[in-house]
Amino acid sequence: MLISLKDIRKSYLSGKISLEVLKGVNLDVGAGDFVAIMGRSGSGKSTLLNIIGCLDRQTSGTYLFEGSDIKAKSDDELAGLRNGRFGFVFQTFNLLPRYRACKNVEIPMLYANIPKDKREALAVEMLEKVGIAGRKDHTPAELSGGEQQRVAIARALVMQPKVLLADEPTGNLDSRSGMEIMDIVRKLNEEGITIILVTHETEIAGEAKRVITIHDGVVYNE
Repeated sequence: MLISLKDIRKSYLSGKISLEVLKGVNLDVGAGDFVAIMGRSGSGKSTLLNIIGCLDRQTSGTYLFEGSDIKAKSDDELAGLRNGRFGFVFQTFNLLPRYRACKNVEIPMLYANIPKDKREALAVEMLEKVGIAGRKDHTPAELSGGEQQRVAIARALVMQPKVLLADEPTGNLDSRSGMEIMDIVRKLNEEGITIILVTHETEIAGEAKRVITIHDGVVYNE
């Protein structure tokens, strides 16, 4: 099993009060799976995605990735795992405004100390993959929302991750651009990339192979 979560709990302190956001989540995700996580705002779905992507640690419970216990890993080991195994796509794109599209895609490779000529070639290759290589020299301000999200996906793919984590990837897009992004995501899954996607839109969730619902920190149905 690629991802295995057992009795995952996550709490945050608010003053002297402990707020439990995740309440014993169990979830298995196999290689090549495509899972949509649905739930209302505040249900815990983004917190769950952050734990899966090693952006946050669980308070208790067991998280195994490729059979390895995440809780036992150091912060540096988790950083390496994030950069090498996971690709992240967010609702707000998170592109650096002064960088051209190509340079934005190169960013994960800078942390991996990949040589400049190889970085540039891989960045262009990924932009071609998402159909936007012709805009490689444009800054985010010169791109539409859908184009910015394509750049963000290219950046997420450039380290050849096993898992693509997408948190409301169509949330800031019109319906046409949103479906174009989902076409890209579906094709990536067909190529073997595992997809875990958070959404509140039924139509978007319908693109997945599996849909789970989380409510008040508890996974209810699949």
